[in-house]
Amino acid sequence: MKERVKSSAYVNFEHAIQDAQDLYDHYKELNAESRPPPVAEVIKRGSLVMALAALETYVEDRAREAATWVAGTDPHGGRLPDFFRASLESDLKRFHSPSPDRIKELFLKYFQIDVTEGWSWPQMTPDDARSQLRRINEKRGLIAHQTRRPRIGDAEAHVVTIDALRRHLHFLRELVQATDAYLAEKLKPGPRS
Repeated sequence: MKERVKSSAYVNFEHAIQDAQDLYDHYKELNAESRPPPVAEVIKRGSLVMALAALETYVEDRAREAATWVAGTDPHGGRLPDFFRASLESDLKRFHSPSPDRIKELFLKYFQIDVTEGWSWPQMTPDDARSQLRRINEKRGLIAHQTRRPRIGDAEAHVVTIDALRRHLHFLRELVQATDAYLAEKLKPGPRS
């Protein structure tokens, strides 16, 4: 069976997500010998933020790649393709926090594709994937906007546990793989459905 060609955005995501994975691995190393100091919690939070930044960049890059399918690659292809590309770039400047709703809206607006319908893989339905991504984004929001830095002696669980972080990193990789495959199928040449 022929292996599917990955988009440039996917290849870049694989490289970018490695920073989040490296932070996760570093935390695990700190935890291997003894319980890491409370200040090490920042490593887990940083890893989650970096993982979502990698997803955000993937979505932006993949939308730009898909734009070549719609508008072509000629920078002087005419007013309509120029307008399409300029509109997309304008929207991408405001694309923050890759929530399922924002991702869906972006790909529907520019490509008439509900990319979230392609978010399925073994033991994951599109609805489950959308819910999971919402939960991960909520954690990122708590970290970034509500200063969820743990205090010494807090009985409350940390926003990002090491087990949850492992699952989140795996989920984001699966999500990007599913997105890339779905878009490759939907954007292939020929009659559009």
